[in-house]
Amino acid sequence: MNSFSLIKISLKALRRNKLRTFLTMLGIIIGVASVITMLAIGQGSKKSIQDKVSGMGANLIIVMPGSQFRGGVQMGNANSKDLTLEDASAIEKQCPSVSMVSPEVRTSGQAIYANENTPTTIYGVNEKYLDIKKLSLKSGRVFTEKEIKASAKVCLIGKTVLENLFGKNYDPIGVTIRFNSIPIKIIGVLQSKGQNTFGQDEDDLLLAPYTTIQKRMLAVTHVQGIFASAVSETKSKLAETEIETLLRERHNLKPTAENDFEIRTQEELVSTFSSISNVLTILLGAIAGISLLVGGIGIMNIMYVSVTERTREIGLRMSVGGRGLDILMQFLSESILISVIGGLLGIGLGIGASRIVAVVMKWPVVVMPKAVILSFLVCSAIGIFFGWYPARKAANLDPIDALRYE
Repeated sequence: MNSFSLIKISLKALRRNKLRTFLTMLGIIIGVASVITMLAIGQGSKKSIQDKVSGMGANLIIVMPGSQFRGGVQMGNANSKDLTLEDASAIEKQCPSVSMVSPEVRTSGQAIYANENTPTTIYGVNEKYLDIKKLSLKSGRVFTEKEIKASAKVCLIGKTVLENLFGKNYDPIGVTIRFNSIPIKIIGVLQSKGQNTFGQDEDDLLLAPYTTIQKRMLAVTHVQGIFASAVSETKSKLAETEIETLLRERHNLKPTAENDFEIRTQEELVSTFSSISNVLTILLGAIAGISLLVGGIGIMNIMYVSVTERTREIGLRMSVGGRGLDILMQFLSESILISVIGGLLGIGLGIGASRIVAVVMKWPVVVMPKAVILSFLVCSAIGIFFGWYPARKAANLDPIDALRYE
């Protein structure tokens, strides 16, 4: 029996019980659609995280002071004096893989204007900080090197602080507000960035010259962090090594001593979140894959019923010269057709469901071609695997017994 005749006979047999055939396909359709949708959601989440982390500056390198210990108790690094302005300057001058550097000092408090006030954080940085963190101005200007040296009382304001103090669509350029008790003039408005990967509002901030925060607000000479940018994303690891070597030398650390600082890169964050996202994607795919297994069991069940119902037909075919192989291939082809047609419908449903999730729920989704191909191959394999045993049972029937079957 040639392949065309086999498919024609199988389709005719399936059309005899259209509702039963469709209900059998439904398990495969739902299974394939579930796998594609779940993997699309998982992959979309992974890409969203990577985009958000990269939006913070793909080449970003953060140097933080190490945690302090007192009496064996970790005290954190907020008050550590391990990092200095000289360290920041040395990194910029002596690390060839680093393009830009900005010290950072920060303090929290109340931003006040007239009758309005809002709790926020003011960051002391230099003019390169905006390029390092991929921030941009909506209006106004950045403070100058001259203003940094003079510890000028000027600042850039984020969207959240602006709306809390002035309301929407207000131009605050030139307006003087107070941060705690210090008057400070707004010279620029930052473009909105929304929330970062950790759910932190990146618009709830003020930026000022680091000298202003050091001298007028905190009365300190050390810095709480150093932000740097590698010359390229591929040089981030090399830049990290250069910074570590330089700071260990500057801090006179012995070869066996641990670092008194911490270095974090975006590459580490991306790697960490990608690993977590991959595990979740596999978990979602495995859960959805269970429905494919259930669909396969449904195929086996229906094929057993079909063999039983058509026992006399099988006996008749064998009595007129039908071989066991022909009977085997007929029932196996029916099983494969159910899986393949169900798989194709499931692919369409899965892609459609992914689009609906993206539009209605506003979740990031990415339909991967390899997920579609894998789902189709799996459902085809399920058709062969679960259809083989009932088909073999049909092929092994004794023609005489089959003809006598009532």
